[in-house]
Amino acid sequence: MDTKKSTANHTEISAEKSTKRIRTPGILCALCGGMLWGISGVCGQYLFQNRGVTATWLVPIRLTSAGLLLLLYFLIRDHNKALSVWKEKRNAKDILVYAIAGMMLCQYSYFQTIEWSNAGTATVIQYLGPAMTVVYVCISERKRPQKKEVIAVIFALCGIFLIATHGKPGSLALSGRALAMGLLSAVGLVIYTVKPRRLLEQFPSPLVLAWGMLIGGIVLTALMRPWRHMPQIDAELIGVLLVIICLGTMTSFSLYLHSVSLIGPVQAGLYACVEPVAATVFSVIWMKETFVAIDLLGFVLIIATVFVLAAPENG
Repeated sequence: MDTKKSTANHTEISAEKSTKRIRTPGILCALCGGMLWGISGVCGQYLFQNRGVTATWLVPIRLTSAGLLLLLYFLIRDHNKALSVWKEKRNAKDILVYAIAGMMLCQYSYFQTIEWSNAGTATVIQYLGPAMTVVYVCISERKRPQKKEVIAVIFALCGIFLIATHGKPGSLALSGRALAMGLLSAVGLVIYTVKPRRLLEQFPSPLVLAWGMLIGGIVLTALMRPWRHMPQIDAELIGVLLVIICLGTMTSFSLYLHSVSLIGPVQAGLYACVEPVAATVFSVIWMKETFVAIDLLGFVLIIATVFVLAAPENG
């Protein structure tokens, strides 16, 4: 009996150590990925405010470049697997919807919101996406929402009300176009989250991401024709652009997806909530943005929706 207990205890300790070894890098990857997303948004704000760059120029280049680099990696590694997403008509249709209505819409409207407001506000408004996803799922599946889902939606509505009006109905503290575009980015995030689920069951998520970025970038390039809005190209602009593409897009998504594989999507999503915090802090430090207390309360309410939705349902 003593030997059995000793063996069992040893097994439990080994399992616990193994879990910690996986959990720690998973948490660090999610935190770093979220921080890089936040920094990427502030880099975009810097280019908008100081270099004459527009979202119609930045986003097509960001998506096309990052998507092309990621896809080249898959083409070199496994040519047939990289092209397998196009073998079935349904998959081809899904990837096109995901790329255009999800990736392209989400990224363009997000950076356009930054251009018309600031990175902190744009990032927080985009975090309405999880609450919107709850509403969408409840309507599409005709099911009653759980208590925590109702609370999350209420938090989200209160948060966006405070950010948009500073608690004064009838007046906007945020420009109407920035608010509308920010809400559109949250809608894009819902599509980006919901649409590729079937694809992700069949293909590696970085491959789906690569095709989504590349197609979204190409379509947006055709629509926006960024060559008509060319800023002055120099070493500084190229350096900031490389940070946005390499660190804020490719590295951040890779870190986040690795985190999901280690600690799961719920935990990874919670730790990645450092993104709006990072965007807000860097906006204040680097871009000298100022936020009043009621803005910060609105930010907290919206970010809190993610934690509410991740909490276990009682009863």
